[in-house]
Amino acid sequence: MENNIFELQYAIDTFYFLVCGALVMWMAAGFSMLEAGLVRAKNTTEILTKNVALFSISCIMYMVCGYMIMYGGDLFLSGIAEVDADAVLVDFAGREDGFRGGSIYSGASDFFFQVVFVATAMSIVSGAVAERMKLWAFLAFAVVMTGFIYPMEGNWTWGGGSVFGMFTLGDLGFSDFAGSGIVHMAGAAAALAGVLLLGPRKGKYGADGKVSPIPGSNLPLATLGTFILWMGWFGFNGGSVLKLGDISNANAVAMVFLNTNTAAAGGLVAALLTARLLFGKADLTMALNGALAGLVVITAEPSTPTALTATLFGAAGGVLVVFSILLLDKLKIDDPVGAISVHGTCGLLGLLVVPLTNDGSTFSGQLIGAATIFIWVFVTSMIVWGVLKAVMGIRVSEEEEMEGVDIAECGLEAYPDFTKS
Repeated sequence: MENNIFELQYAIDTFYFLVCGALVMWMAAGFSMLEAGLVRAKNTTEILTKNVALFSISCIMYMVCGYMIMYGGDLFLSGIAEVDADAVLVDFAGREDGFRGGSIYSGASDFFFQVVFVATAMSIVSGAVAERMKLWAFLAFAVVMTGFIYPMEGNWTWGGGSVFGMFTLGDLGFSDFAGSGIVHMAGAAAALAGVLLLGPRKGKYGADGKVSPIPGSNLPLATLGTFILWMGWFGFNGGSVLKLGDISNANAVAMVFLNTNTAAAGGLVAALLTARLLFGKADLTMALNGALAGLVVITAEPSTPTALTATLFGAAGGVLVVFSILLLDKLKIDDPVGAISVHGTCGLLGLLVVPLTNDGSTFSGQLIGAATIFIWVFVTSMIVWGVLKAVMGIRVSEEEEMEGVDIAECGLEAYPDFTKS
């Protein structure tokens, strides 16, 4: 009878884990729609191509070497789906902490859940370098990012490894529940390195320092993308509880869902009000980024705050993202979709507010962890981008940029009936 209960609980936990992974995979559609809506019509096909290709590359590279680097194990996941049922029961009966990599009953479900996180980190880069980067240079970077750069910092954090053999972040009080820093800030750091080497789009900044807005082509699509991401985030944060099949974990999942939702709502409202005060208008793009900012902030710790606290954390992210976007424009750092501000600036904020509700973390540990993630990803990404720039170039020609990268890189247009070749 007891074994039957454990088997049922194991099945429920595994099924829940896989469904949450599928929700996170659905975020790839959200990033695609959001970015396609915020770029100009002449660059839509390429941004969609990048998103479907980077997801596929992420899955392959994490299988080939990423998972091994992050958690240990065999290349090509040999035998990962082969689970000894009797051993699972023995292991499962004594565990209260869930599983993440390396456990005897993580197997294929753990890999699937982890690989969609890798793709999420890479998706952040896509929007920031949009409208002027060569497609194949971007895909070459995706190979290194998902196969090596991300797995290394993942090993130091969720993998429990020591940073270059010197110290272990967990021992310093570092905590990142679902990846505000490990996933989102890491993606933003890689994006920032690429943007700095790439330079701004033509016409974005005048000689007098004036910023010329470049509106997106399809705000309904951007709004749809935001809602898809919002929905997918329940899997992102909820799945990171790692279990469902008992009372305490079921309650934790419910709280994580609640806090994730209310943080997004707080972020959107705060960004909308901030834009109204600054610009005198209700800026939809700022509102959308505000919702995403709230989601990024709460991702670092969605289980311990109250719903009101989560709303306030999200609202802080919504205000911060507006000022961050404006600051990057003043610095002439051109990010067409605001990805660096949403995922980088607000990812850092998410890490820093964790100790306010989680006694197991420390501000010093959060700062050291954030610095470790950012420096590693930024420096290694800068090296890779620099090599690609020297070898094959990373930016399309001025003529191709003016014509649109859809024609130059993909040979077709997303809206052929409404645009001129």
